[in-house]
Amino acid sequence: MQLLDFIFQLGVLFAIYGFLWGLLEGAIMLLSVGRVRSLIEIYLIRGVKYFFLVDVTFLFCFKNDSLNMVELNRVVFAGIILLTYFVGKLQKNQNRSVMFNLAGGLSGRPMMKKQTSFNLRLETIIIAISLFAFAFFWFYPEFAVNPIAEWLHRSIVNIEDTPVFGFIFKVIGFFFLMSLIFKMVNTVTFLMNGGKVNRNNGGDDFDDSNSLGGDDHFDDFEEVED
Repeated sequence: MQLLDFIFQLGVLFAIYGFLWGLLEGAIMLLSVGRVRSLIEIYLIRGVKYFFLVDVTFLFCFKNDSLNMVELNRVVFAGIILLTYFVGKLQKNQNRSVMFNLAGGLSGRPMMKKQTSFNLRLETIIIAISLFAFAFFWFYPEFAVNPIAEWLHRSIVNIEDTPVFGFIFKVIGFFFLMSLIFKMVNTVTFLMNGGKVNRNNGGDDFDDSNSLGGDDHFDDFEEVED
């Protein structure tokens, strides 16, 4: 029961984090309106997003708000959930890229290929770095406690405690819990296939609840919909 409660808590965390990151990235896009972002810039922003998601997730693995004792069971399950989440994101972005490329070929509009902003190597690198950072925090938890991560942690807790918004994100967390089992099975299948795209797989990903990336301006908000 404690495990389910923790997974549910992470579902709420991912949803609210996606919402907050969506607002931040939306502000960045407004400041750079009219300018096409490069692939490196897109993945740099995405890498920062993934890193702080990992960081905040690790903070939720502490036993209490004093952030002075990490619980091993939470770290293990949080790591599994993060892996599942990231592989789901990679699949979704990869499937979207395939769809855009196919649509671009059928329409004769090569520009559609550029709109996907997907690179398998860069996607894999930032996911690997993020997971490595999570493992690093286990050995050096003091590095996970920093002003930005603590602010995100407090913001997420405060929003969760808000009557209306908190309820909405808890509903999202519930659906995250329900979808997690299916995503884990999908992740195992994906890894066993060597990372190849299953074109019959519509591209499922709980995607954080509000992302927006130029790669998809609201990439994290899509998670809420998934």
